Amino acid sequence: MLKKLVARLTKPVEEDDREKLSEYCDARLLEPMDTIVGRRPIRVGGEVRAVRIVPRSGAPALEVTVTDGRGSVVGVFLGRRKVAGMSPGRKVALAGVAAKNGNRFVLVNPSYELLS
Repeated sequence: MLKKLVARLTKPVEEDDREKLSEYCDARLLEPMDTIVGRRPIRVGGEVRAVRIVPRSGAPALEVTVTDGRGSVVGVFLGRRKVAGMSPGRKVALAGVAAKNGNRFVLVNPSYELLS
């Protein structure tokens, strides 16, 4: 019992946050991001880490990076400068077909659900 207490108190905060986020996603039956296979439909989710506007072919595109503590995906919303409720720290679920872009997976115009 003392061993568990010492381990819990000495664990880095970031590692504890990742574990809690992974448990949150597992409880909602979201696919773990470290098991994603390209070119097939997926439903993943987690916490929004970054939101940025990137021009693509002369039109704006909103890129939302979402992590579940095990990996991350980027949701790209073409032709949009913002999506209501999509802000860093917010928990969301994204669904779409995963495409590999370099060393990351991208969901283009995914359907999304804001989680509480």
